[in-house]
Amino acid sequence: MNSHGQPMASRASWLAATTVALLSLGVVMVYSATASLDQQASVVPVLEGTFLRQLVFAGSGIIAIVVSMFVGRWVLANPVRRRWFAWLTALMAVVTLTCLLLPGFVAQSRGSSRWFALSTGLGPIGFQPSELAKLALVIFLAYLLADRPVDIRSLGRGFLPAAITVGVFVALVGKEDFGTACLFAFVGGAILLLGGCRITHLLFVAIVGAAGMAALLYMEPYRMARITSFLDIWADPRGHGYQPIQSLTAIASGGWLGTGLGAGIQKFGYLPEGHTDFIFSLICEEAGIVGGWLVIGLYCTFIWLGLRITMAAVTSFERLMAFGLTVTVGLQAAMNMAVVTVVTPTTGISLPLVSAGGSGIVAFSTAVGLLMAIAHRSAQAPVIDEAYQDYRNGLGEEQT
Repeated sequence: MNSHGQPMASRASWLAATTVALLSLGVVMVYSATASLDQQASVVPVLEGTFLRQLVFAGSGIIAIVVSMFVGRWVLANPVRRRWFAWLTALMAVVTLTCLLLPGFVAQSRGSSRWFALSTGLGPIGFQPSELAKLALVIFLAYLLADRPVDIRSLGRGFLPAAITVGVFVALVGKEDFGTACLFAFVGGAILLLGGCRITHLLFVAIVGAAGMAALLYMEPYRMARITSFLDIWADPRGHGYQPIQSLTAIASGGWLGTGLGAGIQKFGYLPEGHTDFIFSLICEEAGIVGGWLVIGLYCTFIWLGLRITMAAVTSFERLMAFGLTVTVGLQAAMNMAVVTVVTPTTGISLPLVSAGGSGIVAFSTAVGLLMAIAHRSAQAPVIDEAYQDYRNGLGEEQT
């Protein structure tokens, strides 16, 4: 292996190690957060116990990393496969997100319809289409910006299809999940910017998008109530301010070194969603500020490795996809931590690879596998591969 390939292979290994560390942390913290309140670990069926579900999901995530890494290398090696892969993931995401809007297809929880309920022999399991959509948006945008015979700087054929794609995904998830809609908007904008779109085009779309996001806020009264309570969480301490207050209480009570694993008290019904959206609060309570900074360090390591893989990618498609996947993980982690520390209003967005839940773990693990596939291709091909070079040469002739 050449001198360029060695560090790229090493980065892929470090990325896998960082991901496994986050998955392991999630299993441990979900066990700590639910052990005193959940059923015994030996309960049957398996998927009815929160800890055992998380253990199964973490194992599924590791399998997803391996499978997506090998499949990704096969897909990325051929422009035709890349096109079919992009269209297939986008179609699956749009169809499943659309089904969420139809009555009778989804499971209701706390007035929200975000997932399908599936029955298995091991117990009930849910599928959240928005997690698939996070992958689909990035992959399809990479295809639109890098693998089509058009100039992305042109408004009609280049920019508008990509901008409309972002708008469709935001609209489909925005009714039920405002936090994920914001994530889609920011990730889509970042990919469009890196893809070479004109700043003037992006500014116009940003203004229209801001108006659309404001409309989504006004559609649901509880969203406006969350913003109002965020401005003064003590104005309604038993209502909309309760969860932010309890989250800050958990973080503050941990001190520097925490109360110890399993010794936290917020999990005893004081902090709602402690094992899902607010698991970072419990980490700070039981592992202290030091534990919180270690978690932040893991995500910073993930982002750094992802950006290094992005810069070394051998094709424009892979570069945009690696960047989008890295930004998705990093931005979602930042949004979750901002919510639990009451830097932003409360929204239901999980901590990637750590919070309880199967759809998110499998989706983000698949993203990790694709990043590793890009890294391995970079290690084997320091320059753009011959097939892709011929493809881009043909693209340039057509544009000319």
